[in-house]
This record gives sequence, structure tokens and C-alpha cells, in this order.
Amino acid sequence: MAAPVYPVWVTRWLSGQWRQRKRPPAIRPIRPLVLANKVANRREQAGEATCITEMSVMMACWKQNDFNDTACAEEIRTFYDCVAKAEKERKNQNEDKGNLSSSKVNKLLRRFPQITRYV
Repeated sequence: MAAPVYPVWVTRWLSGQWRQRKRPPAIRPIRPLVLANKVANRREQAGEATCITEMSVMMACWKQNDFNDTACAEEIRTFYDCVAKAEKERKNQNEDKGNLSSSKVNKLLRRFPQITRYV
């Protein structure tokens, strides 16, 4: 008994020869593959609210004293100290991450622009 005879395309399919003829698609970039000279302005990540208790104590003092700053000087000083401490911690945290803000990145890119043409 003889083996069945299959069409040529079936033998090529089974042996994997059809894969060798196909070429990968040509990739053509839409834009030139260089960095832009600026980045989009992005907001800093919103952190948790700080100094809420100090602010509420300060506002309650203002309300009791008819918004007189001299009577609430201690509460105001406590609030400003808390704000300064929170700002200092936030700046230290950003330095630890190593991330640059978008304005700093734009300054650096203006200082060192991308080469777009060759001499």
C-alpha cells in the first residue's frame, strides 16, 4: 500500500518551510527617533494633607478671638513651623528619589539641545 500523496503546500506547511519565506515587516517611525527639546509640564504627585490639626486649631482660635492675630500668635507660629517642617521633608523625599521636576528637565534640555542635523 502506497503512502498518500498530499499537495505541495501541505508538505511545506507541515515542514515549516512557509515560515522561511515570510519577512518581518518593515518598521518606519512616524517621527524622528530623537529626544524633544522640552517635556510636558506635569504636576507633582499629590501627597497626603499635612498640618491639618494645627490649621484647625489656628482657625478655631481666630473664630473665638474675632480674627485677631495677636491673640492667636502661638497657634499661628505652630502652624507655620509645621508647614516649614513638612516642606523640608517633601524636598528631602524628592531628592532621595532622584526625580527631576519638569521645569528642571526643560532647563537642562534648553542648555543641551538635541543635534538634529549633521555638518
